[in-house]
Amino acid sequence: MATTRPALSLKGRALRYLAGREHSRLELERKLAAHEEEPGQLARVLDELTAKGFIDARRVAESLAYRRGARLGTARVRQEMLAKGLEPEAMADALQTLKASEPARAREVWKRKFGEPAADAAARARQMRFLAARGFAPEVIRRVVRGGDDDE
Repeated sequence: MATTRPALSLKGRALRYLAGREHSRLELERKLAAHEEEPGQLARVLDELTAKGFIDARRVAESLAYRRGARLGTARVRQEMLAKGLEPEAMADALQTLKASEPARAREVWKRKFGEPAADAAARARQMRFLAARGFAPEVIRRVVRGGDDDE
């Protein structure tokens, strides 16, 4: 005995996405575009949600920095923020916080993956490529790979 539920409204779908995690306006536009029944309906819904504070670019940036910052460098997190359509002004505080903690985060990622200094140049290069692929700054990578556990 299957009961069919009425289709969610555009606003209901948007709120369901926002209940799971913070979404940028661009992300919601991409996810909800297929459900728009009349032109301009999606823009009106998103404008209303933004006006009521449900969509906030600064909160999206902070959330992304918190969720991804433990495993990724500042450059990679910044790239993800840009892909979500965030403006540089909204990203500034979150990225500044990430940049300040980058050496410690890179060291922690390095420890989890490798745990000990490289035995030779090839192993050191592999460790450096690993950290670079995760978006850590080159000078931070050099310090972490050469110094291992050394504090700044």
